[in-house]
Amino acid sequence: MAQRFYITDTFKDSLARLSRDDQKRAKLTAMDMQMQTAAYGLRLHRITRAQDMWSARASDDLRVIVHKDDSAFVILYAGHHDDAYQWAERRKLLKHPDCQSMQL
Repeated sequence: MAQRFYITDTFKDSLARLSRDDQKRAKLTAMDMQMQTAAYGLRLHRITRAQDMWSARASDDLRVIVHKDDSAFVILYAGHHDDAYQWAERRKLLKHPDCQSMQL
């Protein structure tokens, strides 16, 4: 079964706060993930203080925060290293008990 791929409004909003070059890097990283979700060469690191969130390296300092499981990749945020990790550590991605949709 193919993995589903989602881009959130929080990712789009975070792009607006980055320089044009960083926006381009983050978008390319997201596109690489979409094109090769099973075996892409980005360095993914689990964020230990964030539940089910991972960091993908877009440059030396730029990170794209994702949620991933066996069925889906959810692109959540893009930012510089410390900012991105702090953003992830302050949030949880949970399934709504009634409608079963994912929410931050």
